[in-house]
Amino acid sequence: MNWNDIVHVIGFPLKIRMVETLLFRRLNLKLFLLLIPALLFFFVFVIFPVFKALHTSFFEDDGINPPSWVGLSNWETVLRSRDIYHSLWLTVEVMILCWVVQTPLSLLLGLFLSKERRSTNILSVFYFTPLLFSAAVVGIAWGYILNPNFGLLAAILTKVFGVSTVPDLLGNPRVVIFTLVAVISWQFIPFHTLLYQSGARSIPAALYEAAELDGVNAWTRLWHITIPQMKNTIITSSVLILTGSLTYFDLIFVLTNGGPGDASNVIALEMYKTAFQQYQFGLGSVVAIIMTIFGLLLSLVLVKVTGFSRMESQMEGV
Repeated sequence: MNWNDIVHVIGFPLKIRMVETLLFRRLNLKLFLLLIPALLFFFVFVIFPVFKALHTSFFEDDGINPPSWVGLSNWETVLRSRDIYHSLWLTVEVMILCWVVQTPLSLLLGLFLSKERRSTNILSVFYFTPLLFSAAVVGIAWGYILNPNFGLLAAILTKVFGVSTVPDLLGNPRVVIFTLVAVISWQFIPFHTLLYQSGARSIPAALYEAAELDGVNAWTRLWHITIPQMKNTIITSSVLILTGSLTYFDLIFVLTNGGPGDASNVIALEMYKTAFQQYQFGLGSVVAIIMTIFGLLLSLVLVKVTGFSRMESQMEGV
């Protein structure tokens, strides 16, 4: 073997590595180019508004006169007000109640609809109907239904059950939150039902067949096969319910506008009223930043507690 052959043998792996490096760089460049539209969208509609709101929070701005620098005065005003803490507490209350109501009902409906039957296919059309309507339409419809004077609920209670006094479910500060949670759940349970339906259909039938051969009853199969196999689906649905509760604005705005009094004035509605009804954009920006920080902390806690970022397959070994 001469010197040229030796150089060729030694240089061949180096050439392969150079080609691999070049291809890797080109692949990274293509991936980056594909990510540019998403990054621009994220910057324009997420990053820029957050920093703009943070900048506005240090100014007194009514939308008409030129903004004037006030420093931390807006933050001091908001943090000393009981309204922000009341709104945060109502938001947490709605969040917890929505999870308590939506999770078990969605799970049961999802398991029921996961069975391949003609009746379930027909019922699915009715179950998923609320997903077709916007929150404003749902709010207007339920506002008429729950109206104590001429609503559908009042007609049923008076003419069918003979009730003389119809309760004002949206005008009673003690029950208005529960009423709103019921309406919100009516609208969003179909979405989470769809998640659980897909999760239930992905469970291997071999697990249930083996359990039936061992004489395991339906209740035991539910707790030891179905729910463990749907752990990731339950986590995903729970994260969407809890984080989505921060953005409930339009439905509550249409139904109660935060009333009666401030009994349903969640933080998103508090931000809107402060900025766009009282024309105090500086104070409204402070509320928006507080809501953003609360949402980020909630997301971090959920990811840490539930293990949402490291979910593995539940079908290993099947």
